[in-house]
Amino acid sequence: MVLAQVGFGPRVLLMNTIRYDFRSDTVTRPPAGMRAAMAEAEVGDDVFGDDPTVNRLEQRMAAMLGKDAAIFVPSGTQSNLLALMSHCGRGDEFIAGQKAHLYVNEAGGAAVLGSIQPQPIAHQSDGTLDPGEIEAAIKPDDNHFARTRVIALENTFGGKVLPMDYMVEVAGIAQRHGLGLHLDGARAFNACVALGVDIRTFTAPFDSVSICLSKGLGAPVGSVLIGRQDLIDTARRHRKMLGGGMRQSGILAAAGLYALDHHIDRLADDHRRAKRLADGLAAHSALTVTMPDTNIIFVDMEAETGQRFTDFLVSRGVGLTGRYGQQRWVTHLDVDDAMVDGALAEVATFFRAA
Repeated sequence: MVLAQVGFGPRVLLMNTIRYDFRSDTVTRPPAGMRAAMAEAEVGDDVFGDDPTVNRLEQRMAAMLGKDAAIFVPSGTQSNLLALMSHCGRGDEFIAGQKAHLYVNEAGGAAVLGSIQPQPIAHQSDGTLDPGEIEAAIKPDDNHFARTRVIALENTFGGKVLPMDYMVEVAGIAQRHGLGLHLDGARAFNACVALGVDIRTFTAPFDSVSICLSKGLGAPVGSVLIGRQDLIDTARRHRKMLGGGMRQSGILAAAGLYALDHHIDRLADDHRRAKRLADGLAAHSALTVTMPDTNIIFVDMEAETGQRFTDFLVSRGVGLTGRYGQQRWVTHLDVDDAMVDGALAEVATFFRAA
């Protein structure tokens, strides 16, 4: 029995199988070539620094982004937490979006484990944070306030690609106030493919960058934190403290190296399929579809219709996430054109019967 997630909490519906899995780009399974690379990986003890495959992955990511160093970690949540703990001390503050993943969806780790105070800023309709509001939120040097240490941006944000000139503008604010600038770039390569820019240019304004290997790039596990040498040195100490030090993790790093070789350019296929899926969903007047920049589609509808619609799709083997009358569909490595067509056929069946 497989669980089809229809929300981000514990609420799930049971079904025999998921035929069309649009829940997330985290559900991908490593292809044969990636599995072979993992099986053949040269390994050592990464905590001692002598796993050659981990070292190659870290060196390659640092070189790709034009940064000093990188560290391989188990998850994007840990990568973002390590970044915040490296920029901030106890009682310091980070600025982030009100709906940012590292504020909303990472279990309050910065506050609980880092004693770091979040200062959330409301998002604008395009996913950006108003630069004036960012600057106004920076605390003066006063004993009454937590010390603002870092601004954190997320790109892509909900599948939206935030413009390069916006990131440069926020970098200017950080520089004027002597603050760090962190990028939650879990899907940074999706943004680069959509914009037609290289990852070095895209991440140039940032002191630290978190990139997930297990989303669109299709690796089974892992993220990489890349940045200034002092930040990565501090992150390595915190990784050990948080239990993220792995041993023969070259087996996992090999999957990341394979993904960098084979799965970046093909992200354009995910974007193309997302657009085709969005166009098909938008053909139904009951659905309000946010057209995707990359591989994530949001669909809004009246709440009562939404519940019946979601329940129907799940019963027909369409895996997706959603709640409160909104659905999220995500295309990825394991979604092909036939799956898009199959899911749209089930959507059409529901509305014909409605």
